Amino acid sequence: MVKWPGVAGVCVLLTSSAGAVRAAGSAVLADRPITFTRDVAPILYRQCAQCHQPGGPAPFSLITYDEVRRHAAQIADVTTRRYMPPWKPEPGSGEFVGERHLSDVQIQTIARWVAGGRLEGDRADLPSAPAPHSGWQLGPPDLVVTLPEYTLRADGADLFRNFVVTVPGSGTQFVRGLEFRPGGRGVHHANIRVDRTPASRRLDEADPEPGYEGIILRSADYPDGHFLGWTPGQAPPPGPNDLAWQLDAGDDLVVQVHLQPTGKPERIRPSIGLYFASRPPARTPSIVRLGRQNLDIPPGDGAYRVTDAYVLPVDAEIRAIQPHAHYRARSVRASAVLPDGARRPLIEIRHWDFNWQDQYRYASPFWVPAGTTLEMEYVFDNSESNVRNPSHPPERVSWGWRTSDEMADVWIQLMTRDAKDRARLGADAGRKMAAEDAVGCEVLIARQPDYLDLRNDAANLYLTLGQPSDALRHFEAVARLQPQSAPAHYNIGVALEASGRAAEAGPHYEAALRLDSSYSLAHNNLGNLHLAGGRIGEARREYERAVTAGPNNAEAHNNLGAVILASGDASGAIPHLRQAVELRPFYPEAHFNLARAYGSTGQFDPAIREATVALDQAEEAGKADLLARIREQMQVYRAGIKP
Repeated sequence: MVKWPGVAGVCVLLTSSAGAVRAAGSAVLADRPITFTRDVAPILYRQCAQCHQPGGPAPFSLITYDEVRRHAAQIADVTTRRYMPPWKPEPGSGEFVGERHLSDVQIQTIARWVAGGRLEGDRADLPSAPAPHSGWQLGPPDLVVTLPEYTLRADGADLFRNFVVTVPGSGTQFVRGLEFRPGGRGVHHANIRVDRTPASRRLDEADPEPGYEGIILRSADYPDGHFLGWTPGQAPPPGPNDLAWQLDAGDDLVVQVHLQPTGKPERIRPSIGLYFASRPPARTPSIVRLGRQNLDIPPGDGAYRVTDAYVLPVDAEIRAIQPHAHYRARSVRASAVLPDGARRPLIEIRHWDFNWQDQYRYASPFWVPAGTTLEMEYVFDNSESNVRNPSHPPERVSWGWRTSDEMADVWIQLMTRDAKDRARLGADAGRKMAAEDAVGCEVLIARQPDYLDLRNDAANLYLTLGQPSDALRHFEAVARLQPQSAPAHYNIGVALEASGRAAEAGPHYEAALRLDSSYSLAHNNLGNLHLAGGRIGEARREYERAVTAGPNNAEAHNNLGAVILASGDASGAIPHLRQAVELRPFYPEAHFNLARAYGSTGQFDPAIREATVALDQAEEAGKADLLARIREQMQVYRAGIKP
C-alpha cells in the first residue's frame, strides 16, 4: 500500500497549574475556528483520497469542499467509530508500512469541524489535491497485461472469477513492483498467481465466458515467496532489485477476482502494470501459511476457535503478514513464541471485516531464532447476531473458496540467512502446507466427486506427502471418469510405482502410450521399468522415444545419456547430459553423470567443474548416498586418472 506523508498528530503533553493533562493539538485548535481548507482537507487528502476521488474504488469523492460538506456527518461518524479509514490491526500488535489510521487529534478535528458549522475557510490555505487515478500511481509500467473484459451481473451472490492471461514477449524478467487496476466497479479484491503449466489455461478455454469459476489449481502459485494481490487503497511501491521475483515470457498470470454485484451490470476489464528490476534478485523470500482446512462450524456457534502453529527449523526474518478469512470471522491474532518463552505479537485484528483485508509489511522486519513457534488463532461467529453472516438462519459451514464457505489462513513472509536454510524451510513448511491442502481437497471432493482437476490435485499432494495409496484412489477415480485419458493411465502407473507395485505399473504406461504414442513421460517411465528389469536395449529405445516426443524432457535426456554412458560411449552421452542440465539447472544426478562422461573422455577440468556443481546441489538436497559417490569420483578426477 502507498505510505502517505503523515499528518501532524503527535500529542505533546502540557500540564496546567491545576495538574490537568490535555493534548497540545486540541489546545491550539480550540483557539480558532476549524476550517475545511486549513484543517480538514490535509487529513482527508493524505489518509482518505487514495480511494475517495473521481474514478477511485470508493463510492464517492472527498476532494472538493462541496463533496466533503455533503458527507460531513457521515465522515464524522465513521471516523469516530474508527470504521474509516479502514485499518484493522490493533495498536501494539505490529508497526506496518503505510498505516492508515487517524490520530485522536485528527478525529477530534473532523468532529469539531462538523459541529462548528462545516466552515470552508480561506481557499488559499487549501493544499494541492492528490494525484488522480487517471494514470499509473507508480509511473509508466515496463509491461501492461490486460485481462479480457467481463460483464458482472447486476445482482445475486458474490462470485470469484479466475482470469488467465499469458505473459507476452520473450526471455526472463525479474519483477520488482506490480500495480493492479480493477478496471470497473464491483471488484472487491484480487489475488495473482503464476502458472508455468497449461493447466489453468485449459480451464479458462473450457469456459464459454472470459475466465472460469472454481478453485485455483496447485500449478498456479505465488512466485518465490511473494504475496501478489490487491485490495482497495493498496498500491505497493516498487520493491528493491534484490527482492524481485522471476517471470518468464509464456508463463500464465492467474488472476482471481472477487466480484460483488452493484445493482446494475458492470463492465470490468482489469489490468496489471509490471515494473522490472535491472538484475536478478540477490535474495529470495519464503512463505509459511498457518491455517486449518477441516473447518466445521456449527450453526449458532458464536465463538468457534481455530488454532494452528508451526516451529521454524531455521533462523528467519519476519517481513510481512497477510490474514485471510471470510464473513463469519470475528477476530484473528498471530504471535511468535521464542524458544525462551517470550511472546512477540505479529498481528491482532479484534474486529475482522471481510471487506478490508490487506497485506501488512513490517516497518522494521525482525529476526527470530530457529525453534520459534509461529501461532495463530481465529474466532468465528456463525450466530444469528453476526450481521455479516451470509446465511440467515445460520447454516453449518466448512472450508472452501466461496464466500459462503470459510477460510482461516495467516500467510507469513520470511527471509532466511542463506539458500541452504531457505531450502530446508521450504521443504519443511511445504510438507505442512501440503498436508493441510490435502484435507481441503477432500472437503471439496466430497461436494464435487466428479471434479477431475481437484482429484488430480489431491492425488499429487498425496504423492508429495509419501501417501501413494491415497493418490492411487483419486487417480483411479479419474480414469473411471475419463477412460480414454492417457494422463489418467500414466498417473495410475506413477502411483503404483510409488506404492512398490512396479510390475502393475507397466501395463498402465503401455495403455497411456496406446492412447497417445507421443507421451514422453510414459516412454521415460516405461524405460525405467525395462532398465530395472535388466532389459537395457528396450530401456534405451524407450528413452530415445521419450526425447524424440519430448525434447524438453530433462529426465529422459539424463536417462538416455546414462544408458549410453554405461554402454561405453561417453562421447555419445555428453550431448544428452548437457541438454539435461540446460533444461534443469538444479539436477545433481545429471551434473554427476555429465562429470562421469567428461572424466571417461579424459576431460578432467570440466569433469571437476560438473562434479563440484553436483556436490553442492546434492548437499543442498540432502542426498547422502549421491554425495559419497561424487566425492569418490572427484578424487579420481583430481588425480587425472581416466575411469
